[in-house]
Amino acid sequence: MNEGTLYIVATPIGHLGDLSPRAVEVLSAVDVIAAEDTRVTRKLLQHIGIETPMLSLHEHNEQQRIHSLLAQLQAGESVALVSDAGTPLISDPGYPLVKAVRQADIKVVPIPGPCAVISALSVSGLPTDKFVFEGFLSSKSSGRRARFEELKHEHRTLIFYESPHRILACLEDLEQVFGAQREVVVARELTKTFETVRSGNVAEILDWVKQDQNQQRGEIVLLVAGAPTVDELNPDIERVLTLLMAELPLKQAAALTAQICGAKRNEVYQQALEIKSLKE
Repeated sequence: MNEGTLYIVATPIGHLGDLSPRAVEVLSAVDVIAAEDTRVTRKLLQHIGIETPMLSLHEHNEQQRIHSLLAQLQAGESVALVSDAGTPLISDPGYPLVKAVRQADIKVVPIPGPCAVISALSVSGLPTDKFVFEGFLSSKSSGRRARFEELKHEHRTLIFYESPHRILACLEDLEQVFGAQREVVVARELTKTFETVRSGNVAEILDWVKQDQNQQRGEIVLLVAGAPTVDELNPDIERVLTLLMAELPLKQAAALTAQICGAKRNEVYQQALEIKSLKE
């Protein structure tokens, strides 16, 4: 008997129209759907008129489910893995299952579709050629700040998931570690009715979120511009900045350099931070 196939099926992160025809075809044809929350997935299946059997697979029962799902696949049945929204395994359950299935030399097939990380990055206006996805940060301020300290000199665009009730505290921690001038983007409720994408420096975004309670609701992706690399530093600005930093406080040196060189203050300030970090 031929072995079955495990399909990793991406589902909408909001707009139901984003479910691909191929995803519908697979969800209709498989023997069983392993869903993070069967109640959530049932609503999607009802919307598209599918009655495929489901079982739950979440962080608390995944290890127990692996053996039975492997047996089904080895018996020739096909299984679709879905999360509550987006692409499975991206800060969602599924990694142990996929690893076990691949180790058993059973076919695993991706059915691509929505992913909040990539959707947010694509509209952020931040560099997309290199980026780091960090998932959810610690729920404690001390844990967040410690991780930010490890990442503040990272040159690639940083992407985080954050819960609505922690977004203010997260931005405050970000300001303490990265400074008020680092560019950030908040992408909230992507593909949904109240989709919002807002960019600015940390101080501006923090003030905006404080002033508008609606920005403290829904699903949030937080993107942070990477620190500038030495190669990106303008030689003329770097020379003036280095001279002034030897005599003046960092912020004052950056502001004066921006005036002299006709550059943006935020960008010069970031260069000043990079120069300082290289000397530490």
